[in-house]
Amino acid sequence: MNNKALAAVALLALILSACSKSSQPQKTAATPPATPVAPNAASPNATAPVAAPVATAAPARGVKTEMRNVLFHLSDRAAAHLEVLSGELWPTGKNEMPVFDDKNSFEVHVTSGKVSISPQALASILNNHVFARSDAPLKDLSITIENQSMRIKGKLHSKGDIPFETTGTLSVNPDGRIRVKTEKVKALHVPMKGVMGVFGIELADVVNTSQIAGLDTAKNDLLMDLGTLLPPPHIRGKVTAVKLENDAIVTYFGDGGASLPPPTETGSYMKFEGNPVRFGKMTMESADLVVLDMDASGTLDWSQDHYRDQLVAGYSKITPAFGLRAYVKDFGKLPRTPDPASAPPATPAQPPTPAAPGKS
Repeated sequence: MNNKALAAVALLALILSACSKSSQPQKTAATPPATPVAPNAASPNATAPVAAPVATAAPARGVKTEMRNVLFHLSDRAAAHLEVLSGELWPTGKNEMPVFDDKNSFEVHVTSGKVSISPQALASILNNHVFARSDAPLKDLSITIENQSMRIKGKLHSKGDIPFETTGTLSVNPDGRIRVKTEKVKALHVPMKGVMGVFGIELADVVNTSQIAGLDTAKNDLLMDLGTLLPPPHIRGKVTAVKLENDAIVTYFGDGGASLPPPTETGSYMKFEGNPVRFGKMTMESADLVVLDMDASGTLDWSQDHYRDQLVAGYSKITPAFGLRAYVKDFGKLPRTPDPASAPPATPAQPPTPAAPGKS
């Protein structure tokens, strides 16, 4: 590289450094807590006020869950493959039970499982969920897997939409987050990692993730907390390994399902047992619910946003113990309602052509 090229690269690095440092939010001094005001001294005969009883919320109760071969939609266009998963559904916030009609009412606590997601599906979630805000630092992301490395391309939106590219490997952080260890960085198609090292610039200086829940930077690495990063219902659990297999990002929880007993149902299914769960107008005080694919030989394609349509398109059975077995139609096989926004505009009716003079 000649001197002019070196100077250009150095100038670009300095610009990125200056822009990022000036764009960081200013920290404000912490406000000391207010000192409580002591009550006025009461006369000896005064009666002390009686404290109002504090209402205690009912303890949350988990619903035992087992899933096998489920394509679980995180959005209409992106899904994660739950090859095997064992854990519990736990109500969130003030909810007393998981409510299927509100995917924010519960989260999945995984004890053991194997979950995979394609790079295309992950990119869709990042673009349309994680970085959907207009002030997000990254835009137009695409992800590919090449030679056991993950390549991410996109634009540094906070730096004037400068195109960038980074390649890295995946590992699990001690705290359970997934670490994308950066090996190569390019900006404006120019290799930058070496130049960044010379000028003491790190990825954290270039990409501000302070406003992105579930995403953080550590020097030149990205840290992803899947339990927070992905859309609800959130999946939480101890991540023990992450691998790139069959053009997919595969996450292992616990022992990856190796110690689970054989399937209790035929085909693909989701099983819920014990404690209350609500769906539609029905509440099961002690859940005994199994959702199965109508096509026993296929993968259960499930969308929490459209589950009622899947139930309506299928059928159900009641067991002798009053359990419910719901056979649903795959989400991808449901009839699609045309999007009005994508329909071509109607052609306005043409007025009748007036008759020529002297003709009737």
